[in-house]
Amino acid sequence: MPNVDHLDVELGGAQPPPGWPSQCTRTSPIVCHFDVAPGNYEVTAWIGDRDTAGNTSMSVEARRRILPAVNTAAGTITAHTFTINVRQPEGQPTGQGGTGKSGLDITFAGSAPKLSGLTVRAANNPLVVYLAGDSTTCDQMLAPWTGWGQLMPTHVSAGAVVANYGDSGESSGSFLRNSALFPTLKPLIKTNDLVLIQFGHNDKSTSASAFRGNLTSMINQVRERGGNPVLVTPPVRRHFDGNRLTPTAQHVNGAGVNLPAEMHRLGDQLNVPVIDLTAKSKALVESMGPNDSARLYLRQAEDGYKDNTHFSEYGAGRMADLVVEGVREHNLSLVSYLR
Repeated sequence: MPNVDHLDVELGGAQPPPGWPSQCTRTSPIVCHFDVAPGNYEVTAWIGDRDTAGNTSMSVEARRRILPAVNTAAGTITAHTFTINVRQPEGQPTGQGGTGKSGLDITFAGSAPKLSGLTVRAANNPLVVYLAGDSTTCDQMLAPWTGWGQLMPTHVSAGAVVANYGDSGESSGSFLRNSALFPTLKPLIKTNDLVLIQFGHNDKSTSASAFRGNLTSMINQVRERGGNPVLVTPPVRRHFDGNRLTPTAQHVNGAGVNLPAEMHRLGDQLNVPVIDLTAKSKALVESMGPNDSARLYLRQAEDGYKDNTHFSEYGAGRMADLVVEGVREHNLSLVSYLR
């Protein structure tokens, strides 16, 4: 069973909040750095303050959101426990956008961040959910770009952890070959870990046989380690023809290959669950329409960059919601740890 995700603390009780560790500085935002080795850590944050009201969010490493902003009344302190993955580089595995610094970085932001205690200790054999994907998945170091994998941890309680190995520009073939990507991820997989595999955006000229071969290789190697592979079809691009998305938006590539359909066929053949993020995101984008759906992606006026492939933080959050919906539909092992 998963650990308790949060617990209200009775002020004056037997176990009061432990206070700030020496690794935390500043007040708004509160910034903490722990010199720990790569691995998984159990982090408990006592959010709130004895004397004043607060509004506090929690992020770790490369803009990875753990806790959306929560309001606390004066005298209310809540202990939140999470399992956090630490790696180096802390963002994209190939260092695109910057490598960050070694160790664990934790930031408490919001309009009035309040922290009454923080502890970090090694995690005890958590369920790890590895993400293998491209720029729409990855931990983006630089705002406003945001991968859905950066927002997925907001759904996950202590005892399970998201380890995001998504990397910008990767196709199914390049991810398989690059030593910083699948060859680094594979030996970390332990029995019953999940590996969510999403490719298609950069398989623009990949043949059907090559695409299926690359995915088959990843699936077989995950299973060799005792892990459980899950295929995730790629989220749509925002390319409309009238009120409907074009075939290109739905990942029919330049070679005429319907990449999501190939993933479904392969999933049926190899008995691998398939989360149809293409269909789910298509329904969302089309329901919002050609204009309002721009909020999901990067916009010139708001973000300084127009992009109909990469997500805003809002859009990445909506995509993460859809992936979690698929996790529930397939009753994957992560379900027991969803908030």
